[in-house]
Amino acid sequence: MTHYKVYETAVGPVAIAADEAGIVAVQLLAGASRWEAPAEWANSASALTDRAARELAEYLAGDRRQFDLPLNPRGTEFQRRVWALLQAIPYGETRSYREQAEALGNVKAIRAVARANGANPIAIVIPCHRVIGADGSLTGYAGGLDMKARLLTLEGARFVDQPRLV
Repeated sequence: MTHYKVYETAVGPVAIAADEAGIVAVQLLAGASRWEAPAEWANSASALTDRAARELAEYLAGDRRQFDLPLNPRGTEFQRRVWALLQAIPYGETRSYREQAEALGNVKAIRAVARANGANPIAIVIPCHRVIGADGSLTGYAGGLDMKARLLTLEGARFVDQPRLV
């Protein structure tokens, strides 16, 4: 059974879902298009969703640099490989899509890497916000570029353009 709950956080409402194997989703809801949980998910918290919400609050307060949560992202084998690489990017550092593709052993996979990043179901915890353009500029982020800049600024990461933070 997958349980989910919407939690209020420092970056607005966040939906967190977990099954018996781990966290399956962390979705930023502020400014996002409408998000709906699958009908088979139970709209109730679990010990794991509550734990994830606590760790997320600690991260957003600057008190946590890495998450200690079991993860169970649902995706293709390629997507899971890309998401594993994202988890290896240290707090406060960034990588380009090209560097991510090279790490996978296929420099021509830049667009596929970008698509996999965009499909990341576990925002912030699997830190796709740490991937930026080769020139250091911010590029697409499901939570919006202002949110991406906010997260990177929180971590002290360097990037070229800093959108107006709200």
